[in-house]
Amino acid sequence: MLNLPFGTVYAFSVFLKPMEAMLMIGRAEMSVVFALATLSLTAGMNLAPHLFRLLSPGALVLAAGACGAFGLALCAAATGFAQLALGYGLFFGFAGGVCFIVAQQGVNQTLRSASGLVNGFVVSLYPLGAMIGAPLFGWGIEALGLRATLACLAGVVAAACLVALRLIRRAQIRMHDPSAPAREALDPMRAVFLRLFAVFFLAAAAGLTVMSQSAGIIQAYGGATALALGATTLITGAIAAARIGGGWLVDRFAMAKVAAAAHAWSLAGALLLAVFPGPLVAVPALAMIGMGYGLISGATAGSIARYWHRNQFGRVAGQLYIAWCIAAITLPVLAGWLFDRTDGYGAAVLIAAAGNALGIVLARGLPNWRAQ
Repeated sequence: MLNLPFGTVYAFSVFLKPMEAMLMIGRAEMSVVFALATLSLTAGMNLAPHLFRLLSPGALVLAAGACGAFGLALCAAATGFAQLALGYGLFFGFAGGVCFIVAQQGVNQTLRSASGLVNGFVVSLYPLGAMIGAPLFGWGIEALGLRATLACLAGVVAAACLVALRLIRRAQIRMHDPSAPAREALDPMRAVFLRLFAVFFLAAAAGLTVMSQSAGIIQAYGGATALALGATTLITGAIAAARIGGGWLVDRFAMAKVAAAAHAWSLAGALLLAVFPGPLVAVPALAMIGMGYGLISGATAGSIARYWHRNQFGRVAGQLYIAWCIAAITLPVLAGWLFDRTDGYGAAVLIAAAGNALGIVLARGLPNWRAQ
């Protein structure tokens, strides 16, 4: 209930052209809005763990729902870039970050043992939300208009958070295990954290470029609008499945092998698009890039539950998702800037490929938690 509506942030590419036309702004400005949303989402992720002992999870969800719905309502009434950036980039993103960590921490407090599969499922709900939202947004923009579509999304976010509040109270979800030993310092695991941070960042840089601009990328390679919208749904679905798969894989194989293989798969997709540019090749190639990111995302969530104690999950996850935030304000913004000047995404694809190649090297140095 929490992750699906907020996961529509990954369907942001559907809003690119209609929002640019409505507000008379460029692709670079839209990339900045997405970057702001990821910044505020990461801020919400890192603030939420500090609130677990001050507020109940239900109170956090209720406040986040009001914040997210207000931000989307502000977007629906926007007349300029500033309102769009404030509503979507600040309020909606921050609310999503709080709810995301509440969901992850609550699940890991409930599990009897670490499970990569369940953690992969939890993080898969974001791209699943985008997979559901992308065609609905496309239809809504065509039938009702962009403003009405954003207003409807605001209502869905508010309703979903109210239902989630009821479910959290009924399930008696808690955010902290009081019987656990004192909190372990992060420093003994600092080297592992930094390597995992870098591996996640390199995958996210390529993956977020695809997720935030997939429709625009396919159109830039000559694809029709219908193909771009359909491909966005396909790509987000593939990423969702890959996140579940990444979590499942770390239950069976060392994180080093899973992460290296994921980067290799993403690299293959980038090279395929670089060698054979075209709309029909762009769809499977972008899906491969996104799937590599999805595998890393699911595997990372599963590895947190194995490297660190469950009480630390939200804190460590929030700090790791800073890599996701940095990724969102680097390559996606650079890709938008390059598009405005070259009318294409060829250079951005090559940069993503180089990042995946480096990711393979770094991933191979991750330790096996069974031997930790």
